[in-house]
Amino acid sequence: MADRTITAGGVTLASSDDGDGDGLPVVLLHGLTASRRYVVMGSRGLQRAGHRVIAYDARGHGASSPAPSPDAYAYADLSADLAAVLDALSLERAVLAGASMGAHTALALALEQPERVAALALITPAYDPVDHDDPRRLERWDALAEALRAGGIEGFVEAYGVARVPARWRDTITTVMRQRLSLHEHPDALADALHALPRSRPFGDLHALEQIECPAVVVASRDEADPGHPLQIAEAYAELLAQGRLVVEEPGQSPLAWQGGQLSKVIAELAAHAR
Repeated sequence: MADRTITAGGVTLASSDDGDGDGLPVVLLHGLTASRRYVVMGSRGLQRAGHRVIAYDARGHGASSPAPSPDAYAYADLSADLAAVLDALSLERAVLAGASMGAHTALALALEQPERVAALALITPAYDPVDHDDPRRLERWDALAEALRAGGIEGFVEAYGVARVPARWRDTITTVMRQRLSLHEHPDALADALHALPRSRPFGDLHALEQIECPAVVVASRDEADPGHPLQIAEAYAELLAQGRLVVEEPGQSPLAWQGGQLSKVIAELAAHAR
C-alpha cells in the first residue's frame, strides 16, 4: 500500500493507493466525521477481487489539512477535491463508493463529469432536498459542531444522544464514534465542516438523479439501527437512478454498511457489471 498526499483547492489530502489488479479502480469516499478507513472498514476484499483501491481523507478530516476558510466545506469543494484526486492519480474513469457525505460527493461529480464515473455505490445516502433547510435539522448539526469544539470527543458523543438508538446497537455506535473521532488531526476543522456541510446541496432536486446513467447500487440501513440515514431516502435514490438497485439488510440484522467484507462484495459485483 502506498500512502501519499494530494494537493487540491488549497488543501492537502492524505490518501492511500493499494492493489494493482486489472479490474476498474475503486475510489472510497467516507462520511462526515469519519476518515478513509471507515468505508469498507479495513476489508481487502476489493483488492483480492482485482481492483486498485484509492481512499482519502476529505478536507478537514483525518490527516488531511483544514479548508482555507471555515465555510469551504461545501459539496462543490468536495467534488472538486475528488476530481483532483482522479487527476493526480491519472484515473480517467473509476467506480466511486461513498458513504453518506461521500455518496453525495460522488453523485455531485457524476452529474458534473459523468464520463469519469464507471459506476456508483451509494452507501446510506441521507440528503433530502425537501427538509434540507429545516431549522431544527441545522440546529442539531450546529449543536454537534459546538459540542465538539467545546468538549472534544466526549462532548460530541454526549450531544449526539445515543439514547435515541435502540439498546442493542448503542454500545457499538458509541465505540465506533469515539474511534472515528480520535483519528482527526484538526478537530476545529471538523467542527467547521459540521457547521458548513449540512447547509450545502450536492444537487438541487432528487429528479436530478434521473440524469445518471451508469450502473448504481444503493446500500441502505433500516431506521431502527441508523435513523440518521432514512431507508425511505435510499429507496427514492434507487428508484430514480436509471440503473439503480437497492440493497438492505434483513429486518433485525446488523446493517450491511457496517460490514466491510460484505460491502466489498457488493462493490466488486457492481464493478463487474460496469465493464
